[in-house]
Amino acid sequence: MPKRSLRSQLLAQRRALSHDLWLASSLAAQLNLLSLDEYAQAECVALYAPAHNETDTGLILTAAFKAGKRVLYPAVCGHHMVFRRVEQVEELREGTFGILEPCPTGVDHQADEADLIVVPGVAFDLSGHRIGYGKGFYDRFLQHPGRRAHLIGLCHDFQVTDSAIQTDIHDIPMGIIVSDKRIIRIHDRDEKK
Repeated sequence: MPKRSLRSQLLAQRRALSHDLWLASSLAAQLNLLSLDEYAQAECVALYAPAHNETDTGLILTAAFKAGKRVLYPAVCGHHMVFRRVEQVEELREGTFGILEPCPTGVDHQADEADLIVVPGVAFDLSGHRIGYGKGFYDRFLQHPGRRAHLIGLCHDFQVTDSAIQTDIHDIPMGIIVSDKRIIRIHDRDEKK
C-alpha cells in the first residue's frame, strides 16, 4: 500500500480509538518498554508528547524521573527539531502543531546526547521502518553523525504492518518496535533469516 494511503488509514483508525482503549493500549506498551534492558541502562531518555491518540509516554516519564534519568523532549524550531531537558512535566507547553514542548529558553540537545530515543510514528514495519506525518523532523534529527542511542518505535499494535514500508534514502529505521502486545527486536529478526 502506498505511504499516503497507509498513513491516512492508520491515522483514522488511531483517532477512532476510545479513550479507554487508548489508555489500556498505552499502559501496556509503556510497561513493555520499561521492561527493556536498553531502558534500564539508559541514563538519558528522549520521549515525545503524544498527539492524536499516539501511544502515551507519561508512565515512562514518571519512571525515568523516579530512576534519576535525564529526560529530553522534542521542540520544533522552524524546519528542524531539537530536544530540550525536562525536569518536571509542568515545563511542557503547547508548541508547534499544538503538541506539548519544553520551554523555548532551554538548552538545545542533539541526538548524540541521548542513550535511548522513543520515536512516535503512524506505522512501523517488521524491519523497523516507519511512516511519520511526512514532515521529516525525526529523520533529519536522527541523522546526527554521533548518534548512538537505541531507537524505539512506540505504538499501538495495529500500527505494526506485515507489509514492507517504502523507504527513502533519508529514512532512519528503528532498532526495536514496542507495542501493547509485543516487543520486536529488528536485529534479532535479521539474524534469524
